[in-house]
Amino acid sequence: QVQLTESGGGMVQAGGSLRLSCAISGRTFSRYAMGWFRQAPGLEREFVAAIRWSGVTYYADSVKGRFTISRDNALNTVFLQMNSLKPEDTAVYYCAVDGYAATPPKGPYDYWGQGTQVTVSS
Repeated sequence: QVQLTESGGGMVQAGGSLRLSCAISGRTFSRYAMGWFRQAPGLEREFVAAIRWSGVTYYADSVKGRFTISRDNALNTVFLQMNSLKPEDTAVYYCAVDGYAATPPKGPYDYWGQGTQVTVSS
């Protein structure tokens, strides 16, 4: 059974930074792709960023230049560094993993975390 554990969410003022982490446990993938998504109240879940096993990264236009996705394969962990945060970045952030190394950035993903709240005040 695969478990994804997100951490690093919280409350920050506009212009601030947060770093989210997502650790995979319970099963080892030989290669995998990971992504970050977010869902604000009343809105559908939307793609934020993704990283393939090769290290190729993808970003939503709304976060490009502000957010950086990275991974530590030895730790089975993916990170999302969020800088210059805006109130519209407020959402629950979810990480996802798929056992296919070249999963399309927006999925589909096999496994999802429980989410971590990010709140950006103006």
